Amino acid sequence: MATAYISHPVFKEHKMSEDHPDSPRRLTSIEDRLQAEGLMDLLNHYEAPLASRAQLERVHSHAHIEDLAARAPDEGLVRIDPDTYMAPRTLEAAWRAAGAAALGVDLVMTQRVSSAFCAVRPAGHHAERDAAMGFCFFCNTAVAAAHAIEVYGVDRVAILDFDVHHGNGVEDIFRSDRRVLACSIYQHPLYPFAGTPTVPGHLVNVQVPAGTDGPKWRRAIEEAWLPALDDFRPELILVSAGFDGHAVDPMAELLLTEADYAWVTEEIAAVAASFAKGRIVSCLEGGYDLGALGRCVAIHLRRMAGW
Repeated sequence: MATAYISHPVFKEHKMSEDHPDSPRRLTSIEDRLQAEGLMDLLNHYEAPLASRAQLERVHSHAHIEDLAARAPDEGLVRIDPDTYMAPRTLEAAWRAAGAAALGVDLVMTQRVSSAFCAVRPAGHHAERDAAMGFCFFCNTAVAAAHAIEVYGVDRVAILDFDVHHGNGVEDIFRSDRRVLACSIYQHPLYPFAGTPTVPGHLVNVQVPAGTDGPKWRRAIEEAWLPALDDFRPELILVSAGFDGHAVDPMAELLLTEADYAWVTEEIAAVAASFAKGRIVSCLEGGYDLGALGRCVAIHLRRMAGW
């Protein structure tokens, strides 16, 4: 079955400071790499819609949504936290990033595709119920999970986060919801300096130190994530796909390669085949070396689609 590629031109209009690592060039580098490898023609392309208010309010407070709307500038930049800014098109981009994740769920749950990749900006996994932070405004994978639960009656959703930073937004939003298994592997200590102890069957937080290489990272996933997923038997898998653990990425100190991201995607696809009818929705998070990002997304898509 086909794989969807969900994006929108407005994602390149979300611009922070001139030298900010989350540059619109990140999406261009992905598109260029997919085009060069002949993958663009193999994907089913969809334009990211605006999330509905109901979709956002399942995971974010009314006050948070209204606060972002009130702070959105007509020109220039508005600073949200030390690293996060809103530009005139940022709010629309954030609404469409969340909408892309919800559309991905619609596509896989109605069997129009088996998997979907959401090439979005801004990212989402740091956005908490009541707060934007860490380049993130709305928690895209959380919106997708709540949409799947509410609209399709999914009882078990797994959110798997291999970004080099902890997915604190997902944890904050689903801390008390046992229908969601949240697994995150991340460098520690590192922003956002968060992550509660593992809660069996619900939260799996794997902290790895700076300098961790591929074999050690893979072993940690094998020992912590895979048994939890086998026990949980997810009906849908959502991925917070951050590629900033790559050895050349400037934002952290892990030593991962394209082969490691290929491997973890293969493992995720195997779990999806066993329990979730192959259903995977992956949302772009971090990844700031442009060359490595393009290569990693290409291999991630290849393995997710089974090419």
